Amino acid sequence: MTPQGYVALVLHAHLPFVRHPEHEEFLEEDWLYEAITETYLPLLWVLEGWLRDGVDYRMTMSLTPPLCAMLRDPLLQERYLRHISRLIELAEKEVDRTRWDTALNAVAQFYRQRFHDARHWFDAVYHRDLVGAFRKFQETGRLEIITCAATHGFLPLLEAQPNAVRGQILTARDHYMECFGRAPMGIWLPECAYTPSLEPFLHEAGLRWFILDTHGLMFGDPAPRFGVYAPVFTPTGLAAFARDTDCSRQVWSAEVGYPGDPDYRDFYRDIGFDLDYDYIRPYIHPDGIRCFTGIKYHRVTGRTPYKEVYRRDRAIEKAAVHAGHFMAERCRQIERLAKLMGRPALVVAPYDAELFGHWWFEGPEFLDFFVRKSVYDQGVYRLITPTEYLRAHPTQQLSQPTASSWGNKGYWEVWLDGSNAWIYPHLHAAAERMAELVRHHNRPDALTQRALRQAARELLLAQSSDWAFIMKTGTTVPYAVKRTKDHLGRFNRLYEQIRARQIDEAWLATIEWRDNIFPNINPQYFG
Repeated sequence: MTPQGYVALVLHAHLPFVRHPEHEEFLEEDWLYEAITETYLPLLWVLEGWLRDGVDYRMTMSLTPPLCAMLRDPLLQERYLRHISRLIELAEKEVDRTRWDTALNAVAQFYRQRFHDARHWFDAVYHRDLVGAFRKFQETGRLEIITCAATHGFLPLLEAQPNAVRGQILTARDHYMECFGRAPMGIWLPECAYTPSLEPFLHEAGLRWFILDTHGLMFGDPAPRFGVYAPVFTPTGLAAFARDTDCSRQVWSAEVGYPGDPDYRDFYRDIGFDLDYDYIRPYIHPDGIRCFTGIKYHRVTGRTPYKEVYRRDRAIEKAAVHAGHFMAERCRQIERLAKLMGRPALVVAPYDAELFGHWWFEGPEFLDFFVRKSVYDQGVYRLITPTEYLRAHPTQQLSQPTASSWGNKGYWEVWLDGSNAWIYPHLHAAAERMAELVRHHNRPDALTQRALRQAARELLLAQSSDWAFIMKTGTTVPYAVKRTKDHLGRFNRLYEQIRARQIDEAWLATIEWRDNIFPNINPQYFG
């Protein structure tokens, strides 16, 4: 039976490259460890269940180069095992501490088992290789993994130096091939930020399609006949898929979205902040800074400081209800669209992967229920990947999308305002200097080649959109400022040394050890 339409689930898995071998413990490295425990392993468990049960699903994920580099790094893998083992120890203490409170003790026992499972799967089942675990599912033909820019640089704000954009995209393409043994077909543009000037570099990388925000397609020229419910081909031949606003609102919205339900786990109430300092101190930062542990005993409850105890069974039941509702809404939406369009509609539902599990603890279970219900409980639509859709529907309207992002107000202001605008003249100057170095060193000796590679790494790391985003949102601003200045400072020192032919090999080796992303980077991409 021919479906009336399709749904393309797309998850964007990304974290900034945070690796500090110079410190025994580093607070911001916890971003990775929390995401492994709460998002990446739970998503893999969901994929394992679909594989075991023969579920004929389709899903798309980006795994960005910084995330893949961290997940493959032996130092961070070892530190994650230390992190999860410490959480197991804390959970054991919590089971004992809460033994007289039946409700709290049930949650404590849940966490103890959860952490044991995480360590077992990470170490004994996946042998610390989560990138390889995701690759296994891509090779089944049901999960499509796509790429992103090398360090999630905000590409429209780098286009003043086109070589910077080229370096971001081609380096990412190469890294993807190292990780997954094939060329990527699609790309998640960082922050869904698009301008037409990016397309020549997407073509050079052999990419076929990209995702952009709703208004980027709706304000295209000419206006798309089918709105965002079919891709368009740009004048250069790339396919552009746009985000569906209904799907976003139901999952993302703080007011009407599912994650705000009273039965779901509350993200902010964590024992790292709630419990006695002397008790919790061995499990927070060595400097004594209170931080999230991942053990959270309360549910959302409502807009009240009094939070009721989390009930895992009720939360999972609610995830099933919400998944059924989401499925029903997609059926109604696609039936309506099919009648209006006279052809099958495509609904693209892109989300940050870290929403599922980290921010919305029950998100992986919601996905599990939604996909199973989509496969078995309805016949209106079929799950699909963008690449599969293009194979089945190779003829689409020609239109030129407009500049856009999925940030606040739809353009650049999150990444370009009074808090972070100071970085861009420095990034542009560094990119221009990188091009100069490449032009003047066509056949570098071995040491100069190492220095050129490291200069490219430092440039890419300085360009990460995460630093500008953090400066804007005000979370860990000193860290974001320091990372930007450190990478630019190291780049400029390398630039001066290469030009003077006086490379400090000992210092170079130190920063190669510290900033070890992209070991096979090609500096010529930046020329």
